[in-house]
Amino acid sequence: MSAQDSASAGVIHDIGYRRYAGERTSRSGITRALLFSGVLAVFGFGRSGKAKVLPFALLGMTLVPAVIQVGIMSLIGLSADLLNYSAYNAGSSFLVVLFVAAQAPVLFSRDLRSGVISLYLARPLGATAFALTRWASLVLAILAFVLTPLLVLFIGGLAAGASLGEELPRVAVALAGAVLLAMLVATVASLVASWTLRRGLAIAGSIMVLLVGLGVTAGLQEVASTEGATGLAHWAALLSPFVLVDSVQVSLGDATSQFPAPADTVATGLLLLGTALALMVLGMVLLVRRYRSKGA
Repeated sequence: MSAQDSASAGVIHDIGYRRYAGERTSRSGITRALLFSGVLAVFGFGRSGKAKVLPFALLGMTLVPAVIQVGIMSLIGLSADLLNYSAYNAGSSFLVVLFVAAQAPVLFSRDLRSGVISLYLARPLGATAFALTRWASLVLAILAFVLTPLLVLFIGGLAAGASLGEELPRVAVALAGAVLLAMLVATVASLVASWTLRRGLAIAGSIMVLLVGLGVTAGLQEVASTEGATGLAHWAALLSPFVLVDSVQVSLGDATSQFPAPADTVATGLLLLGTALALMVLGMVLLVRRYRSKGA
């Protein structure tokens, strides 16, 4: 064979390609894998070391008040009334907002901005399941963030001598409120992050809606209460997840309010809760439509 023939001949390279011989999971298996990988991604696992710094630093800061309260109870012997579970997340709302605003783009902005979402949605998991699974991942991550200090407060209080029978109903109200807060905040942050594809804008938008909205709502309630418009003051709680959860906890769980005008009757609390859940469902529908439009 001449040198020219040898140069024009093709060469086969062994690149080690092997067929996948493992178990092929079902649609539910794909959903579970996406769900838990999303939760881990929020806390920086599977990403660079720097990605883990912010979520765990914020988590550590939320634990500081709980550790201090338990320490005071243990050393000084103060009453268990110091353990105000229901007010804890409202008191640490700034840290909760920073955590959600910084981490929501990890789940929603990157896939949509890069355009690979169309490849994901070409697989058996469609737009609806993908969007709702991402939303559920954010909810679980927020739950881990807001429940951890409550559990530290509860377990530490029991170790310091608090009565289980007295503390269990109080912490149950706070845990239910934390679940509601996680779902509402996740809905707001996921919508902002999915429509604002740049990470910086998504962070700023979530902070604006959640944190500034909290201050505006509290101020509006104060003004409305002063002017005697109690109905307006109660319904203004819908403008902020933190104020809404506080109002529901007060009206349905006999908790102590941290805001000017909580719902004063069970009926008002139920109406606020039902309306908030309806708005949450609407937000999830908009999120799914966003994914369908980007994956088409």
